[in-house]
Amino acid sequence: MKKLLALLLAVLAVVGLFAGCSAEKEDTEPSVYYLNFKPEQDAQWKALAAKYTELTGIPVTVVTAASGTYEETLIAEMGKSEAPTLFQVNGPVGLANWKDYCLDLTGSKVLGELKSNDFALVEGNATYGIAYVIETYGIIYNKALLEEAGYTEADITNFATLKAVVEDITARSEELGFAAFASAGMDGSSDWRFKTHLANLPLYYEYEATGVNAAEVKGTYLDGYRKIWDLYINNSTCDPADLSTKTGADAVADMVDGKAVFYQNGTWAYGDLASLGDENLGMLPIYLGVDGEENQGLCTGSENFWCVNKEASAVDVQATLDFLYWCVTSEEGTKAMANDMGFVIPFKKALPASNPLVTIANEYVAAGKKSVDWCFPTMPSEEWKNGVGSALTAYAADQTDANWNAVVTAFVDGWKTEYNKNN
Repeated sequence: MKKLLALLLAVLAVVGLFAGCSAEKEDTEPSVYYLNFKPEQDAQWKALAAKYTELTGIPVTVVTAASGTYEETLIAEMGKSEAPTLFQVNGPVGLANWKDYCLDLTGSKVLGELKSNDFALVEGNATYGIAYVIETYGIIYNKALLEEAGYTEADITNFATLKAVVEDITARSEELGFAAFASAGMDGSSDWRFKTHLANLPLYYEYEATGVNAAEVKGTYLDGYRKIWDLYINNSTCDPADLSTKTGADAVADMVDGKAVFYQNGTWAYGDLASLGDENLGMLPIYLGVDGEENQGLCTGSENFWCVNKEASAVDVQATLDFLYWCVTSEEGTKAMANDMGFVIPFKKALPASNPLVTIANEYVAAGKKSVDWCFPTMPSEEWKNGVGSALTAYAADQTDANWNAVVTAFVDGWKTEYNKNN
């Protein structure tokens, strides 16, 4: 028995020795773990990470959250022993949830590469996040189909002219062989286009008129929100009652298969639509019927802020900062972000993006059109967005005034409730 006990103790000592070596290895060998927000750039980020590992020997893991699940995925991953060293928040509201994990990036080389501090997420004297991409969205359209219907972009300058074109296409859809709009899918892979991106328009115009008030909104421009939503869902490839099951992939398929002319999305969607040909891609502003909207441009901004996990080991924190600096300064990194990902990045060594949708966005600015700001960072919570999304879906299935009033309630009262809960 004594011999057996001695043998067991010897084995445990050896295991302990190896465990100690393993722990020491983990503490001294750097690695990077990026929890990526953007499913459409998953393959490109993984390729760039592999290139960096090839050049430096430092492992870079990229895990991409499924569309619409980033926050819950981040919560789950942060609870693990191998947590992300690099993650994302969507602005001040997102930062409020994760600030305790965010490294102060003040003095870092990657922060020094920003073209302007306007792209930094600052609170007090600390910088907790860096915007890594400037994006633009609007109503993407297929020029060939629009021309087949007898129109060009010049025919659409405001909500009234957009409505006339869309409803004419719907009236002739059987003859033309296509619908006006791709499906406005309201499942988790697609609903963000409407509960967040489309909701930005009435919010933007309210802020323009009365100033930003993150504590409450009045819903002054929600009639316009209803008008454009009605246009989307009643002139589409599918019945409005079916939207709860329609996905982002369904909307893309509508476009690439030539079943629809129009599709609300942004510059990040270029890869999905490239098969249509660059010459056939256009983008229009999202109109609500607001006075003077003929001078409105596209929606341009960012809600994508890199944050470095200060709870990671010192070597992993440094490895993450080095990786970010390489991404935004090296030839390999800047080419990948401009050409492979189609990003406009706010860094000094940025290359012009080859994405034709970015070129269109730049043309609106050059023509003197007023870009619509991204007001998402003031939205009080993900729960608020979900409440608006659920109400929009219910209204689509039964388009009564009472059901629209539920959208207004979710937008206005839900805002106040969520703001008070989180502040």
